[in-house]
Amino acid sequence: MATDFDRPTDPTEGWQADHIRRYVDTDGLDGHEWRPGVFTLLLTTRGRRSGQARRNALIYGRDGDRYVVVASKGGHPEHPDWYRNLSADPNVRVQVLGDRFDARARTATPEERARLWPQMARIFPPYEEYRKSTEREIPVVILEPTG
Repeated sequence: MATDFDRPTDPTEGWQADHIRRYVDTDGLDGHEWRPGVFTLLLTTRGRRSGQARRNALIYGRDGDRYVVVASKGGHPEHPDWYRNLSADPNVRVQVLGDRFDARARTATPEERARLWPQMARIFPPYEEYRKSTEREIPVVILEPTG
């Protein structure tokens, strides 16, 4: 049965729009490895006000069978919209390469964050600069497959 997650709204312009389009069109063969050794997934959340499914490309790491993403927004003082959306509705859709699955998103506990932040900063070192450039604690998000 098709859901709104099967018809998400994507960014319409810029590098992210192009990245997502290529990722979807090739089942991630073009776009999964964004930079050498830096891999991305597609995360679809439900808009907290509109209810519309919205898709974003995010760098990810693994923690067992769970996926880990960082709500950095480049060190901006506010959380990214996708994080605010999943905070309102933690039921999300994830695509890794050609594999699409439903998941439940949650912010890492302080103990999990202490363990996962260094792992994510090794994957993408600019996260450390983002952390230093904002007063907010940048959330680490765990995506747990539900299927």
